[in-house]
Amino acid sequence: MKLVVVGLGYVGLPLAVALARHFEVCGIDIDIRRIAELRDGQDRTGEIDAATLRESSLTYASDPADCPAADAYIVTVPTPIDAANRPDLGAVMSATRMVAKMIEPARRPVVIYESTVYPGVTEDLCGPEIETVSGLTRGRDFTLGYSPERINPGDREHTVDRIVKVIAGEDEATTDTLEAIYGKATSAGVFRAASIKAAEAAKAIENAQRDINIAFMNEITRIFGSIDLSVWDVLAAAGTKWNFLPFQPGLVGGHCIGVDPYYLSHLAEQLGHDPRVILAGRDTNDGMARWIAERIHDRAGKAGSALVLGLTFKENVPDLRNSKVADLIAGLTELGHIVTVHDPHADAAEATHEYGVTVDGDALDRQYDVVVLAVPHAAYLEMGDELAGLVAQDGLFADIKNGMPTLTGATRWTL
Repeated sequence: MKLVVVGLGYVGLPLAVALARHFEVCGIDIDIRRIAELRDGQDRTGEIDAATLRESSLTYASDPADCPAADAYIVTVPTPIDAANRPDLGAVMSATRMVAKMIEPARRPVVIYESTVYPGVTEDLCGPEIETVSGLTRGRDFTLGYSPERINPGDREHTVDRIVKVIAGEDEATTDTLEAIYGKATSAGVFRAASIKAAEAAKAIENAQRDINIAFMNEITRIFGSIDLSVWDVLAAAGTKWNFLPFQPGLVGGHCIGVDPYYLSHLAEQLGHDPRVILAGRDTNDGMARWIAERIHDRAGKAGSALVLGLTFKENVPDLRNSKVADLIAGLTELGHIVTVHDPHADAAEATHEYGVTVDGDALDRQYDVVVLAVPHAAYLEMGDELAGLVAQDGLFADIKNGMPTLTGATRWTL
């Protein structure tokens, strides 16, 4: 069986490498620089190490013509939102048109989508687009399938070859094909969803559920903050109950949790339903960075020099997509603080391009009125009380994620 994986980012590359252990796989990415790096054994996302890349039989292409005809095409491109928080399906539809031109009907391939979408996109939008571009007929010349991605950047435990893969085809034979593919890739097995729409919906609610639970944590954090009560003290007590869910407050960014709920709310609004819970959670989480900036400013007592430690959306990964630390920086800047940013994992050029933020690699050689541990990278935690040395006399150390609860040598504030 020959496979083509379209999109070699955080989702596509680990999947392609896992599948290449069992099948002939060609990976396509329109980023020529990305393809060159992968051929040299370099993965800028940090998901696959150089040795694994060198040993893989995976082949690469930036031109679809360089990939052989396949029995399955797997689309793993991003599905972001636009400035109005509406689904942006541009990359998915572009990839769909690319695949449509690659299909050889004699092979009757299955086109599988892993990109997060709202229910109906695969069958009601992508399928017809393939037919329009290719002139082929769905069900006769090709079929559709869906298997939602569950990649968690930086997670070395729940990797693609160890997690249950939800699969669904437009018919039983197609679902059998998906099981033959993904069953080889993961040791955890597959779950055959009732339909493609059920599989699409499952992915949408997985991240929406996390978003809503974190929003509750953020809301109580703001309530308790008004009476100078640390939410971490409250959670330590509440966590002793056997069925208390261990969610934590914080900045909700990244390509999934901060984005996917808008796909679900978009569907709801199309159907005439007001998704109040979903959008309330999004509103709470999107406003958290600005609230934290105001609290830090109030605690500091005045505007001054500020060092923000960490810019990526989560710890120990280089992923800058939808990082809410950028909103925190903007909030501190608007309040008059002169902000310096440091992050050992972030790509400086990408930070400037995406957020207009300069990452200062020499930022740890001086003191600041306020030091904000925004992202608790291991490199920072290993510094221990040395972090207090970055704080000027009478300054403030703001520990957003409670990463340094035993810090001494500086006045510490946390949520």
